[in-house]
Amino acid sequence: QGQLVESGGGLVQPGGSLRLACAASGFIFINTTMRWVRQAPGKQFEWVSSIGSDGTATFYANSVKGRFTISRDNAKNALYLQMNDLKSEDTAMYYCATDKFKGQGTQVTVSS
Repeated sequence: QGQLVESGGGLVQPGGSLRLACAASGFIFINTTMRWVRQAPGKQFEWVSSIGSDGTATFYANSVKGRFTISRDNAKNALYLQMNDLKSEDTAMYYCATDKFKGQGTQVTVSS
């Protein structure tokens, strides 16, 4: 099993932006569909976005479509999530994940 390490979370005001990053190691990243999921306090995990192995196919939950952009750099074994126009309901722990495992997460808090 590989390792995923997220970074880039923080406190941001509504309408602000953050860019999350995920460093992958220990598995063949270039062959792996990657995703971002999140978990708000007291709620179940929610799928946010996925990206195919070559980066050409991207998918988004309706709740973030048009505001978030997923991308990857296979040369760097890195996954990203650009989050714009953040809302209070985006507050959650964000995880980088494969279909088999996920990282430790990075906290995103949207508050004025």
